[in-house]
Amino acid sequence: MTLKPGAAKPRPARLSPADVARLGAAGLRSRPLRVCLSALGIAIGIAAMLAVVGISTSSRAELNQTLDRLGTNLLTAAPGETRTGEEAVLPEESTALVGRIGPVESVSATGAVTKSIYRTDHVPAGQTGSIQVLAAQPELLTVVDATLHAGSWFTPATATYPTVVLGATAARRLDVPGVGTRVWLGGEWFAVIGILTPVPLVEELDSAALVGWDAARSYLGFDGHPTRLYLRVAPTQVAAVRAVLGRTVNPEAPNEVSVSRPSDALAAQQATDNALNGLLLGLGAVALLVGGVGIANTMVISVLERRAEVGLRRALGATRGQIRGQFLAESLLLSTLGCVGGTLLGVVVTGLYAASQSWPVVVPAWAMAGGLAATLLIGAAAGLYPAVRASRLAPTEALAGT
Repeated sequence: MTLKPGAAKPRPARLSPADVARLGAAGLRSRPLRVCLSALGIAIGIAAMLAVVGISTSSRAELNQTLDRLGTNLLTAAPGETRTGEEAVLPEESTALVGRIGPVESVSATGAVTKSIYRTDHVPAGQTGSIQVLAAQPELLTVVDATLHAGSWFTPATATYPTVVLGATAARRLDVPGVGTRVWLGGEWFAVIGILTPVPLVEELDSAALVGWDAARSYLGFDGHPTRLYLRVAPTQVAAVRAVLGRTVNPEAPNEVSVSRPSDALAAQQATDNALNGLLLGLGAVALLVGGVGIANTMVISVLERRAEVGLRRALGATRGQIRGQFLAESLLLSTLGCVGGTLLGVVVTGLYAASQSWPVVVPAWAMAGGLAATLLIGAAAGLYPAVRASRLAPTEALAGT
């Protein structure tokens, strides 16, 4: 075909985005096993990162639900140390003094009893299972928002008799099957009248054996001094009450009173979990990078294997830009395939783990969007060199190598 003088050169046909995508998909369909293995590297990286974020977010949602249910307005006061380094003692009237603070809604206390509890009187001394015996005031159950797994809490009558309520962990360590069982406590037989469910904000009660305040005085030689106060405060006045609590509990030595808020410990635990999650996210990013290297390797081999195809297309009029677009589209489709598989796997892993922990399942949308953006970026970077290399093949060179 000869061109008339002054006539414009024919322009190569332009490929629409749909045509480029079809070409890329056709290239992938010709090597299904290699495509699956390459996409698997991307999928593992995305799944790891999404599972870490999803599990962390689900855990945080469970923590927020727990705090909303139990409240962040619970304060505790316990003996600190004296100037000589000895353990301080709270006054017997501490509960009454704290109850006079206006914003305090309710208050109760426990007191350590220097006695040991055993399943029977035949258990050797010292094998206590690290179970602490505590005297408990009647309002304790309400103040700490605890519930009973079985049995009942102390009544004005049972609080004066040798009865005991066991924490969830204590009941398991003593192998107590249920209420009505007798246990050997301080040289006396005590009847188990209740077993608590786990108390998230007051974990020390889980491994404790609770005895009525008056019964502890009568049967166990309890001196009546509380060792820990629990108080519920008006939510808007927590900081103000916390500031005056030490002076109220022990006016003569406020520095010998240790004040804390149990919900702060849960928040600190969550912060520790976040630090670990950062490490796991780093590992997921490494896996994602390895997946990108796999895609680059696959695309380079594809260019070498398909020299004849590239040469034929160039001979038929395909431009370098169209060749680059074809191989770049293959790389992007390959990474997108890995992203979809990894996202599904990450959501499934998050759902299964959250369900096993009875947590709400939360997978942030930003995490999935970020995963997609990361895979497209890695796919483009991994496919750029192979695409450029393919476009630089001259038709005669490519066809001569077949």
